[in-house]
Amino acid sequence: MITVFQNVTLDGVMQAPGRKGEDDRGGFAHGGWADGYADEVSMSFAAEGMSRRDGALLFGRRTYEDLLGFWTGTERPNPFTDVLVGARKLVVTRSAGTTAAYPSTELLVGEAVETVAAHRETGLTIMGSGELIRALHAARMIDTYVLQIHPIVLGSGTKLFADGEPANLTLERSIPTTTGVIIARYAVR
Repeated sequence: MITVFQNVTLDGVMQAPGRKGEDDRGGFAHGGWADGYADEVSMSFAAEGMSRRDGALLFGRRTYEDLLGFWTGTERPNPFTDVLVGARKLVVTRSAGTTAAYPSTELLVGEAVETVAAHRETGLTIMGSGELIRALHAARMIDTYVLQIHPIVLGSGTKLFADGEPANLTLERSIPTTTGVIIARYAVR
């Protein structure tokens, strides 16, 4: 089972929710757009998901390096560093020269659809990694989307779903937060 856990805007943008400079590709100037939307409800939901230690985290190489680099360089205590470093991590990369910079990391060298298929049954959660998500979505390998939908429209940026790639989803759970974010869990039909 592959689950996507993602922050998105109302217009579907997923690029750089965490901070300025996180991902400026394409001239994206809105980095950090999710700042200020966290509350007790969203933090409790994130803690619930992080407390489950089954399966592995699945990343594209760029997100792996950025996300773990950021959180391992952030002052402790924080709720994410120990979980990210300690969790089993699979990293999809096209380059055989990529090295794993953090413990509990296995590199999957090659094209995403082929390399991830062998690990699908272990239970995988993707955070970030838009290109990886879109490749697996097009191959119909994503089972669940957990989206934190923010009440903001940016008008530009990399979107979660590519143009021309349909998604037929069934809402399984929804949680409103005090900041207007809706956390929604969708099963892929």
